[in-house]
Amino acid sequence: MALGKASRARREGPPLLILGIETSCDETGVALYDTEAGLVADALHSQVKLHADYGGVVPELASRDHVRRLLPLVDEVLARSARRIEEVGLVAFTQGPGLGGALLVGASVAAGLGLALGRPVVGIHHLEGHLLSPLLADPRPAFPFVALLVSGGHTQLMRVDGVGRYALLGETQDDAAGEAFDKTATVLGLEYPGGPALARLAERGDPSSHAFPRPMLASAGLDFSFSGLKTAVLTRAREAAPLDDATRADLAASFQAAVVDVLAAKCMLALEREGLDRLVVAGGVGANAALRERLAREARARGCEVYFPPARLCTDNGAMIAFAAALKQREGVDGLEAGAGFDVRPRWDLAEAARAQSTPRR
Repeated sequence: MALGKASRARREGPPLLILGIETSCDETGVALYDTEAGLVADALHSQVKLHADYGGVVPELASRDHVRRLLPLVDEVLARSARRIEEVGLVAFTQGPGLGGALLVGASVAAGLGLALGRPVVGIHHLEGHLLSPLLADPRPAFPFVALLVSGGHTQLMRVDGVGRYALLGETQDDAAGEAFDKTATVLGLEYPGGPALARLAERGDPSSHAFPRPMLASAGLDFSFSGLKTAVLTRAREAAPLDDATRADLAASFQAAVVDVLAAKCMLALEREGLDRLVVAGGVGANAALRERLAREARARGCEVYFPPARLCTDNGAMIAFAAALKQREGVDGLEAGAGFDVRPRWDLAEAARAQSTPRR
């Protein structure tokens, strides 16, 4: 299913300083991106400690913390870069998907700054920010490529032919890989956030100790399913209860190995089917060391290249939002009109966002 048409000719002009704002969930991110100099400054505040006692994100608390943190972070990135707010030529914010209240914080600040400065404001799709973030790395991948979007709430394989030119190849039919990590961590009694804690625990375990299923590994398609794997770990954990540290580590390592096996196999199949030799990995789970090592090894064996964003930019961040806006501005795609206002989209399919970019601007 094609998700976008060819982008228009690139626009040339003077350098543009873009302020990027990310408030979709539990991280407040701000960045300044210069279309000539690149990423000049960024800052991120994580709410992990705020939500730890609850074992997950509390939307009201997340929104209130964004209110407290956002403007001080804007001041921080301006100070780091020795730039003035008046130099900002475009304000970009995460328009969706995400938590409605959290998105509204970023949208209101972006709209207020745009109004005060007389600058255009653009809403960016959160997943598009992740999708394009590996282009911030050096070396950066050239189009076209296959992208694995693997985050807390999404697991998708996309063909990317350019900015706004995306084709969905496969996606999870139930839990995303990140959700499976977090839920399995809860089963094992690990602290919040569960995914990184499970990955650390897995380093001490034996990945071959438990023969967990590899859901949809043998299927002909490129879709994923992780809920059955999560249930298998729960069943094994109940059988082995009470769990000691060694058993927890073995369960974590075996679970992680199963997820990595599936993700790697589907990525290689996607490259083969699309006739491409470049793989891009984006999203929070893309920081997982076992996944990175496996994909790099598999790609090398097939004469392919794999690209990751810098590890610190795998999580939600303002840099990816500012950078996505810069690419849109350069390519002349839709969505850069002033006054984006408070139009946030907690549920927003990337296909819809791509279609909105497919009509040339007047």
